[in-house]
Amino acid sequence: MTEATLTGPSELDTVPGRSDAWRQRAARGAIWVVLLGLTIISSIVSPVFLTQRFIATLLKQAASLGIVAVGQTLAILTGGIDLSVASVMALTSVLASHWMHGEDRLVIPVSLAAVAVASAIGMANGLMVTKLKIPAFIATLGMILVVQGARFMYTGGTPKGSIPPGIKFIGGGNVGPVPAAVIVWAVVVVVFVILTRWTTFGRRLYAVGGNPRTAHLSGVNVNGITIAAYVLCGLLAGVAGLVLTGYSGFADNWLGRGKDLDSIAAVVVGGTLFSGGRGGVLGTVAGVLIITIVYNLVLLLGLPEEVQRIVKGTAIILAVALYARLRARK
Repeated sequence: MTEATLTGPSELDTVPGRSDAWRQRAARGAIWVVLLGLTIISSIVSPVFLTQRFIATLLKQAASLGIVAVGQTLAILTGGIDLSVASVMALTSVLASHWMHGEDRLVIPVSLAAVAVASAIGMANGLMVTKLKIPAFIATLGMILVVQGARFMYTGGTPKGSIPPGIKFIGGGNVGPVPAAVIVWAVVVVVFVILTRWTTFGRRLYAVGGNPRTAHLSGVNVNGITIAAYVLCGLLAGVAGLVLTGYSGFADNWLGRGKDLDSIAAVVVGGTLFSGGRGGVLGTVAGVLIITIVYNLVLLLGLPEEVQRIVKGTAIILAVALYARLRARK
């Protein structure tokens, strides 16, 4: 088998047959049907749901999760996972606050520096997974503690500095009727849809996740692709941290708490399999919107947060069961 035999990926498989392709299209369509159903239910529960103001707020909430979930998709496509993304988001937040000092002229250089730090953490995760052969779950779980400890040592427990208007605009402002954060999210989605579906890197990424040994025999640098996936995951966690910081308007040592599990939930609900090699960014977009609408639906119903956790957990279980069943039929 040569590298030339690797074909471009679909959302749920890389080399589908005719019947497999039909099942994959049906599964992808089902995700969006669920999203439409949740939207209809939410609009019935509360007429305010479909107002422009509420939709804009919902999309702003979804943007940071959507960005970090794209990175999580890359990690999971390799057959791994990144539990450290929330810690990286918080680190990016406090670094931005400390280094920008509330000055717009420092937004670009500091943002680049903070994202570079986030990418370096992603590279460390990738190296632990590939070179030290540490399972991704353990490696990134350990990285959570490392980043948390470093963050609290750096801040002394309380973030200093302030967030400049430029970052606040990116996270909470609008370009006409469209939230700026949503534009950032959309750009990220377009870039990574192109990267994963229509480039050599994307084909190799799916190949590595589908069967690392076969990919290696085909001439694919398995370690290099895996490390690149974790670097990009760290980079996008950094971008998401900046967007969420702008949305909240302040830095916090616990910014992004829960985004690690929420991003995994969004990826899984969106159709990317934990085994790797199958899934895609567009499915993750639907997963993010479903998770965000579920959160808001719970609030609209006046139910406690515990119910939200139950619903999220149930959604993950049902999604995994659905995709496992589709896979077993092949």
